[in-house]
Amino acid sequence: MFAVAFSSDDRLIVSGSLDKLVRVWDASTGETLKVLEGHTDYVWSVAYSSDDSRIVSGSEDKSVRVWDASTGETLKVLEGHSDHVRTVAFSSDDSRIVSGSADKSVRVWDASTGETLKVLEGHTDHVWSVAFSSDDTRIVSGSKDKSVRVWDALTGETLKVLKGHTGYVWSVAFSSDNSRIVSGSSDKLVQVWDTLTGETLKVLEGHTDYVRSVAFSSDDSCIISGSLDKSVRVWDASTGETLKVLEGHTDYVYSVAFSSDDSRIVSGSDDKSVQVRDASTGETLKVLEGHTDHVWSVAFSSDDTRIVSGSEDKSVRVWDALTGETLKVLEGHTGYVWSVAFSSDNSRIVSGSSDKLVRVWDTLTGETLKVLEGHTEYVWSVAFSSDDSRIVSGSDDESVRVWDASTGKTLNVLKGHTDSVGPVAFSNDDSHIISGSHDNSVRVWDASTGEMLKVLEGHTDYVRSVAFSSNDNCIVSGSDDKSVRVWDTSTGETLKVLEGHTDPVRSVAFSRDDSRIVSGSEDKSVQVWDASTGETLKVLEGHTDYVWSVAFSSDDSRIVSGSDDKSVRVWDASTGQTLKVLEGHTEPAALSVNGRCAAADSNDKSMPTQWTSLRYIRQKTADSSGYPTHTGWLLSPQGEHYLMFVPPTAQLPDSSNILTLPKSYAASVDFTSSALGSEWCNCFSS
Repeated sequence: MFAVAFSSDDRLIVSGSLDKLVRVWDASTGETLKVLEGHTDYVWSVAYSSDDSRIVSGSEDKSVRVWDASTGETLKVLEGHSDHVRTVAFSSDDSRIVSGSADKSVRVWDASTGETLKVLEGHTDHVWSVAFSSDDTRIVSGSKDKSVRVWDALTGETLKVLKGHTGYVWSVAFSSDNSRIVSGSSDKLVQVWDTLTGETLKVLEGHTDYVRSVAFSSDDSCIISGSLDKSVRVWDASTGETLKVLEGHTDYVYSVAFSSDDSRIVSGSDDKSVQVRDASTGETLKVLEGHTDHVWSVAFSSDDTRIVSGSEDKSVRVWDALTGETLKVLEGHTGYVWSVAFSSDNSRIVSGSSDKLVRVWDTLTGETLKVLEGHTEYVWSVAFSSDDSRIVSGSDDESVRVWDASTGKTLNVLKGHTDSVGPVAFSNDDSHIISGSHDNSVRVWDASTGEMLKVLEGHTDYVRSVAFSSNDNCIVSGSDDKSVRVWDTSTGETLKVLEGHTDPVRSVAFSRDDSRIVSGSEDKSVQVWDASTGETLKVLEGHTDYVWSVAFSSDDSRIVSGSDDKSVRVWDASTGQTLKVLEGHTEPAALSVNGRCAAADSNDKSMPTQWTSLRYIRQKTADSSGYPTHTGWLLSPQGEHYLMFVPPTAQLPDSSNILTLPKSYAASVDFTSSALGSEWCNCFSS
């Protein structure tokens, strides 16, 4: 998260990020209100107009965008910079916008027409930060050339060049009375300057890494700063004394701001979160997240009061659907939990795991009631029959199993798929079972006899999710081919092909009244479709990683989704508004390479046993321009061990439990000095 700012009434927060989006949040609840799309590269800077009617943003795509803050509509695209735009701000009367760019210039724009009014030239390197004085007569800018410049906002004349920093100047701001300027630099210092004389008044020392953002409180008594040392510091503006060191971010802090009444501080970080703190106590009030990792499956209870989720942290969690509170953490699986479901009376939960087991739990006590054994590979999907007497499961062993839910006895083993079986479901009258497979087909079975009734073919890649309509007349399926298909249950005919996702579709479900379909995808979105026409009704955005699971509440008023960002989101099904973000699942464990060295595999003799519960993170540093960059080393989760070197050009996630590399990189992987040992080279043999 590179940039954050409060609205003038402190009700809203706007943020800009590497995901190319501008987000608007409710500052009190942490709810995502708007997602503004249009930029085609990183968003480096955001700001509200003083009347809060507009938002301005600057991007790596070289443009400045002006947005309607209420509707999210793009009002203007300001083009003229020849390199990325690092900083933007409104004048206090909202008539002008100022921007700073890697093209070394500062531009002043007419905020209504988008016309360029002035191009301020004088910096000899990238301009990182700009701001208007409160009377709009002056502009201050900070640059990679290590200087701070004060400009006449009307004529564009340079009034002062402030020199003293020995590193790049990342951030600048005026005090509200315009008598002082504060600047933050890669020399790890915060400097306070006299605006008229250019004299250094204070040098604030304490940060141990680059200072990326600075701001005065509105009464000018305090200064805040955010740093690559992961901390936010609050300083006495008169004495230079450190008043508070605010810790909690787990990665670089890029942006800080005071609320207009100085009661709160907001900060944005490379840890993908925005944090809101009490400025007096330093207490964290809100953590605004839509961006972290790994929840595989979610479901509502039939009375909609609870949500269950399964995660790569090997746990099953039960949540209060209204408050978001964690009610139970069910532990017992020794592998990732891929699928969860409530019984129709909500008294039991069933879960399937990579430990090859199906578990049945007591919802209230969290006690394990049954452990169902029989599958010989991962269990990808589980479901109760509507009368709760049977459980169905699908597995990597290519089979579908039907179990007696009371005794745990296997009733039927359904065979016919020629590859892994993922999703499974009972029809609402319990007479049929459907299953989807990596063999690209959907199969319909007689639930009593186990006879195969239909093979539905049309998908061109793995089938990841299947569901019956409530009247059992239709089946919906989602696939790695990026499509959602609606089928006639009786004939097997394709009725609709719903296209719109830009990545594999991982989960699908009908609304209870069968009028809508919801789908979740690796493109990070949840989409709501008209089941009759196939038209897209809503695109729900907020997750920052793959969406693995979706479901409607029983009254169809809400949608729940689970994501690789570690969060469960509850949405208003009509408006698409985020109602709750449920967080609590932790990071996954285990490391594997191209699936050949699964850490959970106790038979793998090529990996030392002390490394069997590791995952990797990519080591990061800041390059000469201050960009976060990767060294190439993959580290253990706490960063204390070097696992392997992979060329930085490989497009890898910043952290993961699985490492998949193109063949072209395999020969470049280096285990010299690796704590894993040279035996790991064997993981890359074909």
